[in-house]
Amino acid sequence: MYGILVILVVLAALIYLAFRGVSLLILAPGLATLAVIATMDLPILGSYTQIFMASAGNFIIQFFPVFLLGAIFGKLMEDSGSAEVMANAIIKRLGQERAILAVVLSCAVMTYGGVSLFVVAFAVYPIAASLFRRADIPKRLIPGTIALGAFSFTMTALPGTPAIQNAIPMPFFGTSPFAAPGLGLITAAVMFVLGMWWLTRRAKALAHEGYGDHPDAVAEAAPPAPDKHLRERAGGEGFDLMEVPVEAAPDDLPSPVVAILPLVLVVALNLVFTFVIIPNLDTSFLATPEFGATTLEQVRGIWAVIAALVISILVVIALNWTRLGELKRTVDDGANASLLPIFNTASLVGFGAVIASLSAFVLIRDGVLSLGGDNPLISLAIATNVLAGMTGSASGGMSIALSTLGDTYLQMAEAQGISPDLLHRVAAVATGGLDTLPHNGAVITLLAICGLTHRQAYFDLAMAAMVMPFIALVVLITLGTVFGSF
Repeated sequence: MYGILVILVVLAALIYLAFRGVSLLILAPGLATLAVIATMDLPILGSYTQIFMASAGNFIIQFFPVFLLGAIFGKLMEDSGSAEVMANAIIKRLGQERAILAVVLSCAVMTYGGVSLFVVAFAVYPIAASLFRRADIPKRLIPGTIALGAFSFTMTALPGTPAIQNAIPMPFFGTSPFAAPGLGLITAAVMFVLGMWWLTRRAKALAHEGYGDHPDAVAEAAPPAPDKHLRERAGGEGFDLMEVPVEAAPDDLPSPVVAILPLVLVVALNLVFTFVIIPNLDTSFLATPEFGATTLEQVRGIWAVIAALVISILVVIALNWTRLGELKRTVDDGANASLLPIFNTASLVGFGAVIASLSAFVLIRDGVLSLGGDNPLISLAIATNVLAGMTGSASGGMSIALSTLGDTYLQMAEAQGISPDLLHRVAAVATGGLDTLPHNGAVITLLAICGLTHRQAYFDLAMAAMVMPFIALVVLITLGTVFGSF
């Protein structure tokens, strides 16, 4: 019982201190070491170098290319003006009478194409604020609207999304980015429909408020995102990043076709590499020790995402060569932007590995596995959701759950004839629930971008990006249990 109490205390400390802005690079190893000292289950230095660092390093080895290429692609889309063009085109076509739908679709198109949700939030917010002001829709609904488009169905449910939440399960279950495509589409539709229903219902109920008295003066076209130094300040509630002067947007913006083509390529090439090109390659070398003695199923998904992103990056550069005046700086900024997210997530993975090595974790593991009865899908969903909520990170929570229990869930699924593809989709969708608790970094940053506080906007954000995805998860598990993977 004492060991369980220690684990709960360090998890609570992780949540609280992360919310207070303490770096996970310090928190994760520090609290993991504290747990080891308190329980005396493991050698202190040995647990750090051989368990924490080994697990964190393995995560970086597996997923660094995805983080790196995704960040560079997103930065190129931002600096070329492509993100701005797509948002403007969708909103102009739908008009202010469909302001909420226009903002949701703008975010969804960009995030499904691989643009970072942070880039999307910076690019879309000024347009959304202008549109909501003209339509007299309460400003406090903007964070929930952006979150529905960027944080929910395109991040976890849509098959083929290059989001890291869709990539992490692949090496654990030997699956591809298109795992359980039918179920993924249905789950995405449930999130979208329920989220839109909630936001439009709230807009009508709050019509008497109007946009509200807010000091933001937003231009008709979206200015580019503030530089990385301003973004690093995006941690305090009520800090409106749009009040900070930014450079003017480039005059020579790409056409809508040029802007959207790289996003289409990311998804299309991902599909082609996953099911056509890579399966027809001679990959017998993977069985040799120097290549990890692995199988094609373990690496196919990662290879497909890497190849799709590399080609799409080259296409973005070729199509926007004259618009990317400082290409080296853009690529450097994108590469640098990938480092903190992957090291934060890797630190959480290392933290989870140390906690999983403590003797008391066996009791927690057995308790979690018993929550779903004989259905591993329910247990997997609960474990992933709870850990994502505790860490405030969808990818971090999933990584801890799968690195500690992934093999167990796969064995349980195989014994019951459950497809690994279904495990993949449940694990991915389960990350998009409790990860949206108030201490989540994306939530804090989005509210800062919008210049709103948790008290003003968090309720509707949580309904759109936490409650509705949880309902969709229940639908997914029910359909998967009855009909299997499809």
